[in-house]
Amino acid sequence: MKAKDFDKKFDDGQSIIDDLDLSKARRPKHEQRRVNVDFPVWMIHSLDKEAQRLGVPRQSIIKLWIAEKLEKTSR
Repeated sequence: MKAKDFDKKFDDGQSIIDDLDLSKARRPKHEQRRVNVDFPVWMIHSLDKEAQRLGVPRQSIIKLWIAEKLEKTSR
């Protein structure tokens, strides 16, 4: 598909999602990198309890709380 046809389709409000190859799409500054952190057992139990209460994985709680703290400190 030519760029002008793609632009027209988008401008006309038609869906272009099927015309995109999202297999290699990346969000700048949102790439992931694995890190290992050791937590005391009591902290893991507390994280698991909160994660279970919210119905999300432990990792989600950790990411959310760290993101909230970083957001507060960057203001």
